[in-house]
Amino acid sequence: MSTAAVVGTAPPSRVRALVVHCHPSAESTVSMARDRAAAAITGAGGEVRQIDLYAEGFEPVLSAWERRNHLADPSTKPDIAPHAQLLEWCNTLVLTYPTWWSGQPAMLKGWFDRVWVQGIAYELPAGSDRIRPRLRNIRRIVVVTSYGGPRWRNMLEGESGRRVIRRAMRAVCHPLCRTTWLGLYGTDGNRDRRSRFLDRVGSRLSRLG
Repeated sequence: MSTAAVVGTAPPSRVRALVVHCHPSAESTVSMARDRAAAAITGAGGEVRQIDLYAEGFEPVLSAWERRNHLADPSTKPDIAPHAQLLEWCNTLVLTYPTWWSGQPAMLKGWFDRVWVQGIAYELPAGSDRIRPRLRNIRRIVVVTSYGGPRWRNMLEGESGRRVIRRAMRAVCHPLCRTTWLGLYGTDGNRDRRSRFLDRVGSRLSRLG
């Protein structure tokens, strides 16, 4: 995976963070927050590996073949193997993205659809209708995101993006997996608000251990 980056070296008991970034602009507030988050984790002695979905040209569309073979062994899907290896390596997952239409961008949702599959995120035993979590190595999920409008508006919309993370993705991670949500609301506001948000991201992620 050409855009994956490795920074720092952490012992097994320390933070091993996979930062998955999803924004088309390298100058965006979310991209700045991604950089601040990675620096904070490594500065605290953790290790960071990164996936930049737009930079690597990740294909988010679940193909007809993948849908027909969604229960097939992951070895039959070599294009997602590097992503699967990073998911199995980390104990902390950091997602940095803008909230659009109350949820994750299509690119990131496509990453969920194509990578968080049978044999990677969960197992579905033959004859069973109940999945078994596989990503028990992930003990924390951190979301760093921006919103165009105020918080009350997102709450009225149902906070669908938050539900995807806290109710669906967390269910296939460690039973005691915790979530941390860092959101910047009203991104059309002044630069002081953005600066304070970036400082908050740095401060919070420096204390993950």
